[in-house]
Amino acid sequence: MKTCIALLRGINVGGRNLLPMKELVSILEGLGAETVRTYIQSGNVVFRSPAANLRRFPEGITAEIHKRHRFEPSVLLLERKAFEKAISMNPFTDAEPEPKTLHLGFLASAPSSPDLKSLERLRAKNERFRLRGKILYLHTPDGLGRSKLAAGSERLLGVPMTARNWRTVMKIREMANEVECRS
Repeated sequence: MKTCIALLRGINVGGRNLLPMKELVSILEGLGAETVRTYIQSGNVVFRSPAANLRRFPEGITAEIHKRHRFEPSVLLLERKAFEKAISMNPFTDAEPEPKTLHLGFLASAPSSPDLKSLERLRAKNERFRLRGKILYLHTPDGLGRSKLAAGSERLLGVPMTARNWRTVMKIREMANEVECRS
């Protein structure tokens, strides 16, 4: 059994693509997941599953949500080890005490030709970013919603992305540790 994290993009945002977390738990359990836990209403899920089942989870979750609600969120699946690695590679540890200003952009794949020069031009003087493999680390002291860097990053990387702030990342880590210990 593996402990995994599923990050769903674009659910329960602005009154659109509504999906109750109880229903999301039911969907994952129907796909064979165990010890399913969610965090807030924005599609953060921790669960255990046999390794053989993992390949079908993202597509299975998306298909079942589409069947029930007629929208298709993208689903990014990470094993606990990869999630821990993303945390340990954070280049902006000095920003951790202000967790709402530090974000990890989880990418569907490593960008083959990211436009880092254009990202640099979008960056405000007090902002920082670093691309490491399939993670974009963003420090936006004035807020993610105000950041031109954050707004343009997915387009300039050329890869689908879903971002979580440091507080959420730490809570997901805590949940993953709890799920792992229950096994």
